[in-house]
Amino acid sequence: MILEVAGLSTAYRSQAVLRDVSFSAPEGELIAIVGPNGAGKSTLIKTILGLTPSLGGSVSVFGRPIGDVRTRIGYVPQRESVDWDFPTHALDVVMMGRYGRLGWFRRPGRKEKAIAMECLAGVGMEAFAERQISQLSGGQQQRVFLARALAQDADLYFMDEPFAGVDAATEKAIVELLRRLRSEGKTVIVVHHDLATVPEYFDSVLLLNVTVQAFGPTAEVFTETNLQRTYGGRVAFAVAATGQAKGAEA
Repeated sequence: MILEVAGLSTAYRSQAVLRDVSFSAPEGELIAIVGPNGAGKSTLIKTILGLTPSLGGSVSVFGRPIGDVRTRIGYVPQRESVDWDFPTHALDVVMMGRYGRLGWFRRPGRKEKAIAMECLAGVGMEAFAERQISQLSGGQQQRVFLARALAQDADLYFMDEPFAGVDAATEKAIVELLRRLRSEGKTVIVVHHDLATVPEYFDSVLLLNVTVQAFGPTAEVFTETNLQRTYGGRVAFAVAATGQAKGAEA
């Protein structure tokens, strides 16, 4: 398994946000983290990455502590958490993804610029390389951040709601990118809110509401019973003939 999480817990002002979260993520899959608002989805990613302190538990990536393998991990935060008024160009943002490979004391050169441009092209944004990020649309900004993640050339990616607030063209581009990463043997773990697209987009799903409600292959885990337990009845859905559940949070 590429990622092993055991007994992970965290709290905010004595209120449990995550409690005894345990799961093992297989290599080369697209994995969705799904649950209601306040379920701890984003906190789970941040706690795994060490951005939020944990109260207990352990995280192992490639069989090692996460601090030992950070260059093999890519992270796309929620777009709303980024200061888009920061005065920098799209190409500069993408080249930041190379710093982990270079080290902070080496300046990026032609090779890094060429890689960054290739990553921008991979998300259809090469024509905007010199555009200030504040001048880009929300969907374009998201594509730039995805290009930065590509530039990291990671083996394990965490993406926090990459589909939130994007247009149909950007959503299609993101799906194509995720499938490309999977075809290269990468593992991508995505916080996702649209239940209707889970069976189409993801190989496995982690249903979370403070603690793990279910985890496994989407065809087996994404069921009416598990969704009801996760959302507490606050979900509208239709059960397809295959037994998979599809729908959206009510």
